Formats: sequence, C-alpha cells, structure tokens
Amino acid sequence: MRFPGLAVLMVSGVISLATMMGAGPTGAADTANPKPAEPAAPKMENAICLSCHGNAEFAMPGPDGNMRMLHVTPDRFEKSAHGKRFCVDCHQDITAIPHQPGVQHKVGCVTCHETLWENAKKDNKTKENARLGVVVEQIDHYMKSIHARPNKDDQSRTNATCYACHDAHYVYPKGSPQRALWRLGIPNACGKCHAKERQEYEKSVHGDEVLWKANPKAAICSDCHTTHDVEKPALDSTRLVITQNCGNCHKDSLKSYVQTYHGKVNTLGYAYTAKCFDCHGSHSIQRVSDPNSRVHPDNRLQTCQQCHAGATAGFVTFLPHSTTHDFSRYPYMWLASKFMIALLFGVFLFFWAHSALWFYREHQDRKNRVSRPHVAMAELPALAKGKYFRRFGRVWRIAHLVFALSVMTLVLTGTAVLFADTAWAKAIMSAFGSPKVTAIVHRVSASLMLGIFFLHLVYLAVRFARSEKTFDWFGPNSLVPRWQDLWDAIAMFKWFFGQGPRPMFDRWTYYEKFDYWAVFWGMGIIGGSGMMLAFPNVTASILPGWIFNISTLVHGEEAILAAVFLFTVHFFNNHFRPDKLPPPDIVMFTGAVTLEEFRHEHTLEYNRLVESGELAKHLVDAPSRQMTLGSRILGLTMISIGLTLLVLVLIGFVGGFNGA
Repeated sequence: MRFPGLAVLMVSGVISLATMMGAGPTGAADTANPKPAEPAAPKMENAICLSCHGNAEFAMPGPDGNMRMLHVTPDRFEKSAHGKRFCVDCHQDITAIPHQPGVQHKVGCVTCHETLWENAKKDNKTKENARLGVVVEQIDHYMKSIHARPNKDDQSRTNATCYACHDAHYVYPKGSPQRALWRLGIPNACGKCHAKERQEYEKSVHGDEVLWKANPKAAICSDCHTTHDVEKPALDSTRLVITQNCGNCHKDSLKSYVQTYHGKVNTLGYAYTAKCFDCHGSHSIQRVSDPNSRVHPDNRLQTCQQCHAGATAGFVTFLPHSTTHDFSRYPYMWLASKFMIALLFGVFLFFWAHSALWFYREHQDRKNRVSRPHVAMAELPALAKGKYFRRFGRVWRIAHLVFALSVMTLVLTGTAVLFADTAWAKAIMSAFGSPKVTAIVHRVSASLMLGIFFLHLVYLAVRFARSEKTFDWFGPNSLVPRWQDLWDAIAMFKWFFGQGPRPMFDRWTYYEKFDYWAVFWGMGIIGGSGMMLAFPNVTASILPGWIFNISTLVHGEEAILAAVFLFTVHFFNNHFRPDKLPPPDIVMFTGAVTLEEFRHEHTLEYNRLVESGELAKHLVDAPSRQMTLGSRILGLTMISIGLTLLVLVLIGFVGGFNGA
C-alpha cells in the first residue's frame, strides 16, 4: 500500500530544505553581496507528480465539494502524445508541493499548443513543426465550430472543450492500438452532452458494432460529424459534409449515389435533395434487411413520401445505388448502358470519319480549282441574274432559330447537372442561382423545343391531309429516306477516295435527311425520358421505379450524343466545309442562297426547276446589307456558343470517363 500523504510531506520537506539552504542567516536572501543570476531551476519531475496521482484511488474534493478522481496511469500516459512532456508544461500554475492554496488547476489546451507552435517555429524543428502545425490547424477549425461557442445556458463556458472529447493524459497517435481503443469510447464521450442521440446510436447497426462488438472500424460520431469542424446538422454545409463522410466507409454507395439527380445536386453544393441520412436515418440507422430500417421494402414508400408527398408504389422499386456494370443485380441498367455506348460509338465513328474525308476531298478540289466556279454567270437565265434562290420561308427560319436556342439552353442547363463535379458546372449553377432555377429554365426550354416539334407534326398532318392522293412519299421533295439516299452515300465515299465524281443531290441530301430524322429520335428518347423524370408521380403510378434509373441514364447519354453531333457534324456540314468557308452559312437566317451555291449543292433540283420553267417562282432579291450583316453576327454568335458548349461537354465527359 502506498502512502501519498507521506510522499507529499517528504517532497515538501526536501523543497523546504533546499529553500533554507539558499537563504541568509535570518532566513532571507542575502542582498549584501549580490551574486550572478543562477540558471532556472529544473522543472519538477513527473515522478514527483505521479507519487500521488499515480495511485489508483487518488482523489481530492473539487470546487463543488464532491470528490474528484485525479488518478493518472503512468504507463498509459508515457505512451501518449504528451508522455514525453513534464506535467508542469501544461499545469504551469503548479509550482510547489503541497500545492499552494487558491491555485487555479485549469489547463489551456489552445494557449499551450499555440505557444509550443511559436517556439517550434523559432527553433526550426522540422519534425515537431509538422506535428504541431497539424494540431494548431485543428485548433483553428475547432475555434470556428459550434463546440467553441458559448453555451446557451451558461455563457461563461463553451459548448465543449478539448478535454470534453480528449483525455489530455491519454492522447494517442493515429495507427496506435491505444487510439483504436480510444475510438470506441467516443460515443460515450459525446453522449455526456447528447444523451438522446447516444441512446439512438446504441441501438443502430453502427452502435452495435462499436459499443457491443468493439469494432474500432465501425462509424463513430466524429466519422460522420467530423472531429474539429462540428456544426449544426441543420446547416446545408453540415449536410453536405456528412454525406461525403458516409462515403469514407461506403465508397461504392457514394459513387452510385452521386450518379442520381439527388447526388448531382449534392455535388454541386446544394443540400435540398435527399442525402444518405434522409433515406437511411442517422443515429438509428439499421441494415436494409431489418424491419425497422427506413429503407426496408415495407417502409420505403413512407420514407420517399417525406420529400415526394404524392409518391406512389412505383417509387419503392427505384434503385438509388444501381450501376451499369453489374448485370446480375441491375440487368436493365447494364443493357441500356451498353446500347447507348454502342449508339454513341457507331454514330460518331461513321460521321466523324465522313466529315474528315469530306474535308480532305473538298480541300483538294478547291486547291486544284476543280469545284469553282459552280455556275458560270453566262449560263444563268436573264431573269435569274442578281437573284437568290428562296430555300426557307419565314416561319421555318423562326422555328429553326427558336429551336436552336432552346437546344443550346437545354445543353447548358442539362450538362451542368450531368457533369456536376466540374468547376464550370458549379459556376453555371452559381450564375443561375441554384439547381432549382436551372431546372425551371431547363423545362421552359424543353417546352419550347417540344412545342415547335409538335407544331411541326401538326403542319405535316395538315399538309398530308390536303395532298394525300398527290403526295409522293419517295419523291424528290420528300424527306422520307429512299434507296437513292443509300446510293448517294456510297457515291459520296467513292468521291472521297477519288474513285468517282461528286454525286449530284436533289432537294434533300442523305445527310440532311439524317439531321431531320435524328430530331424525331431525339424527341422520343430525350423528350420521353425527360417527361418521365419531370412528372415522377405519374410515371411511378404506371411504371416500376427502376424506369427512373433507365430514364436518367438514356436522358444524359442521348443529350451528349445530340450536343456533340450538333456542334461537330452538323456544324461541319453547314459551316466548316471548305466550300462553306468562311463561316457562317446564313441561309437559315436569310432564307435565301446564291444560285451558284444552290446549283452546286442541289444540282438535280436546280436542273429540274430550269427544265420545267419553275425556277422563277423561287427567285427573290438578294438579302439587304443589314439583313446579311445581322445574320452573320447572329450566326457567328451561335456558332461560338455551340463550340463553347462542345468544349464544356467534352471536359465533363473526359473527366467523368477518367474518374469512372
């Protein structure tokens, strides 16, 4: 048995004797013969402190009169981060044994570490600088957290101090066995203030692993709420951080979550869509198979209805963590993904090769002066001189302009969500104000695009009804594909390789027909999937929930296909071919084209109109100077916007591909 009182008396006697030996005859310091200043007395050894505090039952009355345990386990302390320091480095007000009356026993963790940091920088201790620098940075984060703010019930103290979470005598470095054991006690430390949350956590899957199975790898409070940056859970910034922290353990789940609309908005930095804890719960989280889990099939619809008030039974089969690479679990997603990949690869392989070969052939012909002039002015009828050929009427031009602007707006607002992890997407969202505003703009643009498409269908229906008996479905004026289009395409490739003359086209070329019918495909895929996503309650009342997964996938992939095709192939065909340079081709703004260009691009139609004497019906005056200048400015502006969007889409696509 130890006798702490006796040890205190012995130590105090030694100290008193040393004091007396340094005194004068009267017990006072000898001032008659001053001596040089002596070096500072060595610091009190830890063994002196532990002679009392090292006893397991050592306790003293606290400020409130109750006994307070003051025991420190020596071997545990020596293995801690503070084990090589003197006790009095922290307890600087302790200068004598027994402790002088009225001494303040408080220790300032922040002041101490900041002082050590300043001294370490002066001494240029690299290793210690690095370690203390981390601690000081943690302190800086703590000082901005909710724990460092005054307690609402007692403004004289903070919500939580360093030692409310850390036991100062047993702070262990990362990776040490002792730290793993310390982690297991964090829920109990937090539970001293957050009793309700501690009670819920105890019954959760995380609490079961930590508190009852002693699994140090399972999630504790600080894994979700962070350590020194703890903030109010209601704050958007906190909700975003907690969601990201879930991914520290559940990497695959976070990766699949960010592919959903919920996750895209989260990635953009907005917290109003569902987060992990909105669906799975927070402190009381259970396994999906547990009947008490909020995402158990029996409870899932109720959970969805927290945000989607009108959610129907179809929501239950939505797959929030589906992937495109696991056929056994998500066969529909796998099939849809492979189909879209094949579609993108096939379309771009053919048309990019087509564009590259076309550019080479036209460039060679222009260099060798094979293609120009297309029409000698002497060959033109007298009435045609100085005239233009009217190719598009006013309604068609306005429809094309509105359609093009709506598509560009859709690409901007849609891909900003699709590529949410890019810096440019975040900038776009900031410019619009939020994804909510962007969604409104996106849907208004979609309504314009679909409206124009619908009016076009009405126009076709009316025109067909009026000329049902006389309309030639496969005639030269029809946009319906015919065998001649195939022969023209083959002839075009022969010309590319110098194996034949450039084919002559009628009113509509095969590549113009592809552009036209691609819109029908796009309206079906992009428009159809977009409508499903825009009206989820209606969709889920008819179709299973996994249709949202398919719709999200094909909506995004088809949008990439449409955007890249428009701003590469379509732009090349109409603006960047050598015969079209310098851009832009303004026929879709003025509606008229020179006879020289018309004959070159649509030779068969030109010849037919000349032979029938109908050419004069289509001749108009040349566009005014103001119309031409305005059309060029508008054309160049739209081309610039399109190419900018192309760059943004490619950045997002390549970045997403590399991160996959």
